[in-house]
Amino acid sequence: MCTLIVRVSGPLRGTVSVPGDKSISHRAILLAALADGVSRIVNFLDGDDCRATLDCVRALGVPVEAMNDVESGLTLTVYGRGIHSLQAPTAPLDCRRSGTTMRLLTGLLAAQPFDSVLTGDPQLLRRPMGRVVEPLCSIGARIEAREDGSLAIQRTDGHRLHGREHILPVASAQLKSALLLAGLYADGPTIIHQPGPARDHTERMLAAQIEEKGEEATSPAFVFDAQRTMLVPQMIERLRPLNMRVPGDVSSAVFPLVAALLQPGSQITLTGVGLNPTRTGFLDVLVAMGATTAMVTTSRPHSVNGELVADIIVTGNDGSTRLHGTTVSGPTVIRMIDEFPLLAVVATQAQGVTVVRNAAELRVKETDRIAGIVAALRRLGADIEARPDGFVVRGPTPLYGASVDSRGDHRLAMALAVAGLIATGETVIQPAGCIADSFPGFVGLMQTLGAACEMERSSD
Repeated sequence: MCTLIVRVSGPLRGTVSVPGDKSISHRAILLAALADGVSRIVNFLDGDDCRATLDCVRALGVPVEAMNDVESGLTLTVYGRGIHSLQAPTAPLDCRRSGTTMRLLTGLLAAQPFDSVLTGDPQLLRRPMGRVVEPLCSIGARIEAREDGSLAIQRTDGHRLHGREHILPVASAQLKSALLLAGLYADGPTIIHQPGPARDHTERMLAAQIEEKGEEATSPAFVFDAQRTMLVPQMIERLRPLNMRVPGDVSSAVFPLVAALLQPGSQITLTGVGLNPTRTGFLDVLVAMGATTAMVTTSRPHSVNGELVADIIVTGNDGSTRLHGTTVSGPTVIRMIDEFPLLAVVATQAQGVTVVRNAAELRVKETDRIAGIVAALRRLGADIEARPDGFVVRGPTPLYGASVDSRGDHRLAMALAVAGLIATGETVIQPAGCIADSFPGFVGLMQTLGAACEMERSSD
């Protein structure tokens, strides 16, 4: 059992880099496994969730070399042999706690000529997979959801999955990615319509990888925008190898960002952060709450493998500008779906009422994040109440240290750590080992910036 102990801290200062983007890392290793040639992925996230995807790729017969160094982080060399080169695993594939691993692999494995089973941690097996399974079955996949939550995927037996037009009821990057991975093997075009923008990392990588057939091409092999994606596998000659550096994860960067923003006198720089517009909803909400460019700004914007990357410079709010409550709903929700626990922390220090709506998806993340953040922040003294599809926070309120339950959710644990830095007394967060799912160096990075926090490990 790991316990994170946090105490009220002074100003944070320094320049740091956050780990590689979790969403991009998952997709990069899967697409590199299908490429025809050797891919190199620099700054792959060395977290538990992405390690689960890496181990599953190796179990499917794809050779992968990993090398870790201080400057480049974890670098993977992936020896892909094309989309038809995967081999039958000799045991169930363990997705651990990673919903992305299970959902994306379900799409990929649904098209393979061998049987497979996806399993994982009990926390993962309780999460809903029907939103991915049902659309895949509609194109010919044979997937059985077992009583224990694992998925048994049957071989295609010579038949191909069918191309189809899908109209998604909600914008979902994981469902879209699963359908695209399956669509690489389909007998016709896969066309996906979604009601609004969702993360498009899969599309950006595929666009760079797809080598179209020459004179035989009668239509583009792949096109996408915020509402529509079309993949025509018959026009694809092969997938080129990837040679990429994974940008820093904005969903990790926001934790030191908010910690510095809420601490007067702070001055930090977060280097090389990915700022894909489908991922920056939280930054937009901070602006709506009154954060000025004097508090949060960017510098050195540039493109890396089709992704916008920049440094983020944060200056602690000196009180001359008061953050105020806001309402978050509609399309903004999907653009910041991982940041709501942290938004609740910010809202405790904002003047007025902050309302979150249309975020029922939070109920089925690693844990029920609405219930989790409401229960924990109440223990710290916040005025917060749950709603079926969100929560309401009334601020500002002083916070007081207490023992709080992360429910094994990495983002909830880190949000509570940020709250602990401005709370009077000592905040004790358990369990805290889950932080390694997405940000294994979180405590060390925060200590480097001057935060008073430490991780304790027991043999329990």
